[in-house]
Amino acid sequence: MKQNKKSVVILSCVLVVLVAAFALIYAMTRPETNVGDKTITVEVIFSDGTSKEHTINTDAEYLRGALEEKDLVAGDESEFGLFVKTVDGVTANEANQEWWCFTKGGEQLFTGIDTTPIADGEHYEITLKVGYDF
Repeated sequence: MKQNKKSVVILSCVLVVLVAAFALIYAMTRPETNVGDKTITVEVIFSDGTSKEHTINTDAEYLRGALEEKDLVAGDESEFGLFVKTVDGVTANEANQEWWCFTKGGEQLFTGIDTTPIADGEHYEITLKVGYDF
């Protein structure tokens, strides 16, 4: 019984140290944000190939804040942030395997809009894609 308590205490201490280490690593490696006024361009590209460009003046630090200031996106909250279903009034039709792809300067984003920091002068594209093949 005494050995069991000792093992539990040791495992608890190891777990606390690991959680602290992961928190420290995240804090040191997360993308930095830019505070203050900035202007970004967001180009919405529809499935028919037409596009609409929006210039956003914002003090938001992340892409979601800037897009929501202009009511450009809507969707469902998830454990990973906003799952975007509607952009510029157009809702992706899941039955047709439609989805919104976010890129910056033509390069696909690997962060959600909640965690994508923005900086002055950046250009983002939001493209309505059809098909789930990558």
